[in-house]
Amino acid sequence: MSPSFSKSQVLFEEARRWIPGGVNSPARAFGAVGGTPLFIERAEGAWLTDVDGNRYIDYVGSWGPMILGHAHPEVLAAIDAAMRRGTSFGAPTEAETKLARLIAEIVPSVEKVRLVNSGTEATMSAIRLARGITGRDKIVKFAGNYHGHVDSLLVAAGSSAATLAVPNSPGVTEGTARDTIVLPYNDEAAVAAAFETFGDQIAAVIVEPVVGNMGCVPPEPGFLPALRRITQQSGALLIFDEVMTGFRVALGGAQERFQVLPDLTTLGKIVGGGLPIGAYGGRAEWMDHVLPAGNVFQAGTLSGNPLATAAGLTTLSLLQKTDPYPRLEELSDRLARGLDEAASAAGLPHVVQRVGSMLTLFFHDGPVGNWEDAESADTRRFARFFWEMIERGVYLPCSQYEAMFVSAAHDESLIDRTVEVAQQACEVVASL
Repeated sequence: MSPSFSKSQVLFEEARRWIPGGVNSPARAFGAVGGTPLFIERAEGAWLTDVDGNRYIDYVGSWGPMILGHAHPEVLAAIDAAMRRGTSFGAPTEAETKLARLIAEIVPSVEKVRLVNSGTEATMSAIRLARGITGRDKIVKFAGNYHGHVDSLLVAAGSSAATLAVPNSPGVTEGTARDTIVLPYNDEAAVAAAFETFGDQIAAVIVEPVVGNMGCVPPEPGFLPALRRITQQSGALLIFDEVMTGFRVALGGAQERFQVLPDLTTLGKIVGGGLPIGAYGGRAEWMDHVLPAGNVFQAGTLSGNPLATAAGLTTLSLLQKTDPYPRLEELSDRLARGLDEAASAAGLPHVVQRVGSMLTLFFHDGPVGNWEDAESADTRRFARFFWEMIERGVYLPCSQYEAMFVSAAHDESLIDRTVEVAQQACEVVASL
C-alpha cells in the first residue's frame, strides 16, 4: 500500500499562499522530481518522520550538516544549556573563541577564523577579502560548482572555455558577472588558458574541491595541485569552498584528504551542528586584512550566535573524540556498491561516485567529471527512482544533481535495507 502524503499536500498549498513557491529554499521544492514536497515533523538518528506519519531512512541529513545523525543528545544538551543563558547578545562570547580555535586546530590551512551566518555569507566574504588583498577584480569559478547566492558567483559560462560569465538569474547585473570567469571543472588546460589571458586581473580561484552541487564529482588526480600551482605563480588566492566537504570527507576536510592547502577556506553545514552558521578562515596574514584588524569590511549582528556556536563546538568536539570516519567510509562504500549492483542488475546505464560519506547514483553511462557530463544524466529516470524510494521509506536528495550523505547514525542494517529498496526501485524504473 502506497503511503499517504495528504497532510503535506495541504500544508504545501497553505505555504504557497505566504511563501514564494511554498518553500524558503528552492532545493526543497521537488521541482526536479515533481510532486509535493514532504513536510517533516521530526527527526532522530538516521530517521525522518513526515507530518503524515511516514518514516524514512534519511540520506539528505539537512543537506549535509547532520553527520552525527539527527537530534544527537549531546548536541541538544549543549543547545539547551546555551539557550538558557540567552539566545543572542551582540557581544563577544568565550564560545566563539573556542569554536574558532577548534576550527584552526582541525583544518590544516586555517590559522584565524571569522564566524558568519551561512555558507553563502562565508563565500561572499572570502571573495571580498581576496579582492581586497590582491587589489584585483576577477574571480575564477567552475561550472556546476555552487557557492551560495552571491551575485558574482550566480553566473553561467559564456561561449568559450576562457570567456567571462553571463548572469543566470534576474537581478544579477552584467557588470557583476563580467568579473567572473567560468571554466569546466577538472580542466587544468582551461585554467591555464584563463590565467594566460587574465592572470594579472584574477584575484582568486574558488572551487568545491569535491563537487556536491552537481552530484558527487571528485577532482581528477592533479587538478587541485594544478590550481594550487597556477594561483601561486600568478599571485592569485586559492579558495576552497568546504561548506559541504568540511569535516565530511575527512575531519580536516578535502584539503586534508587530498593534501592540497588553499589560502582561504569557507565552511558551513557541519561547522554549526545543524544550526545556521558559517565561517571563513586562512593564514593569519590574510585574515588580518578583515576589519577591525584590517580594512576589508565584513560584519553581522548574529555572527557567532551562542546557540549555533554551542552546537558547532559540540559537534566538532565529538567528531574529534569519536573519529567516525573509518566507519563512515565502510558504510558509504557498502551503500555505493549496493546501489551499483542494484542498477546493474536492472540493466540501467549508471555510475556511482563517492568521496568519503558523500555519494551519488547518476543515471549516466560513464563517469561524471564536469557539468557537461552531469547535465546529460537521465533526470527523468532519477525522478521516478526518487519516488519509488520515497514510497518504500528511503529519503534521497530531490535532484539528480545533489549528493547523498551517510551519517554516523546509519548502520549495516539500514544500508542493506536501502540497497534492497533500491533493487526494487531500479526494477520499476527499468520496466518503464
